Amino acid sequence: MAEPVIIAVPKGRILEEALPLLARAGITPEPAFGDPDSRALRFATNHADISLIRVRAFDVATFVAHGAAQIGIVGSDVLMEFDYSELYAPVDLGIGRCRISIAEPAALAASDDPRRWSHVRVATKYPALTRRHFEARGIQAECVKLNGAMELAPLLGLSGRIVDLVSSGRTLKENGLVEVEVIAEVSARLIVNRAAFKTRARRIGPLVDAFRAAVRPDGA
Repeated sequence: MAEPVIIAVPKGRILEEALPLLARAGITPEPAFGDPDSRALRFATNHADISLIRVRAFDVATFVAHGAAQIGIVGSDVLMEFDYSELYAPVDLGIGRCRISIAEPAALAASDDPRRWSHVRVATKYPALTRRHFEARGIQAECVKLNGAMELAPLLGLSGRIVDLVSSGRTLKENGLVEVEVIAEVSARLIVNRAAFKTRARRIGPLVDAFRAAVRPDGA
């Protein structure tokens, strides 16, 4: 029997939204896959030759780029931060929608004008994406790398602003921050390892088609 196709899925919101897509694509994971309290990392499906792994969002791209997994589901924010040439992203899955935004304290925003920025100190988990954005505007950006609790950075003087994912904006509001600029809209993408797509085309090609059809169940 051939090696199974491994699909990497991130924990959290995208996993929850991906479950109906997986079902429409004909893939049913074992029940523990959708259980946030489960400590398991690899899961069987209704296909003997397909298994799922559940990892951190940034790690999905790494697993697929290096061929440890052949297919993944990941936010376009990760693809913008890590320019993996080994990845092919054939399908926008239309889930996990949010945006990458610049935010700052409401008191500062009241008199601030982003058009006059020349130098900014920003806390973010997207330093590469952030630098590219500001460089394109001729602004020097000093990036402080954080992996979470971004909203604390301006409150404690670590940085004047943050660049982070924003959905409802509730977390920003509760921490006295406001959005001042949207850098990019984000949604989850199906990604495929380029080498695997060529060498295992007979198995992976139909899976990509199944996900594409799952996004457009009416055939549109």
